Amino acid sequence: MFISTKGRYSLRVMIDLAEHSNGNYVPMKEVAERQGISLKYLERLTPVLTKNHLISGVHGKGGGYKLTREPDQYTVWEILSLAEGELAPVACLGGERNECDRAMECRTLPIWEKYYQITKEYFSGITVADLMMREPGNDYVI
Repeated sequence: MFISTKGRYSLRVMIDLAEHSNGNYVPMKEVAERQGISLKYLERLTPVLTKNHLISGVHGKGGGYKLTREPDQYTVWEILSLAEGELAPVACLGGERNECDRAMECRTLPIWEKYYQITKEYFSGITVADLMMREPGNDYVI
């Protein structure tokens, strides 16, 4: 599994909005400045997050984006899945399963299934609220 900048930056946007919204809309320009990410690039990420109701946006003066839920209600798996699309390590485990004619006797399929399960469980157990913590022992790096 390879997590691109789309996934990593989407996580950073969600964390930034969680830390800076205070119930108000946060201009994406401010997020871009704090995160050191091009505003144009962030503007390509926000439609996916908005369309899937992770954030809401308002245009114009006083506009920007904010979370639609509390930070502890967003998992890393949810955000990465939306930003990246399919996260399965092999095509035959993808959302639209590409069953191959060797699936029944495939000796490697069980390792990919277990890897996918472990990865999904791990990322599903981490929330935006967890990533906001800056305490010793929190070693999440995005």
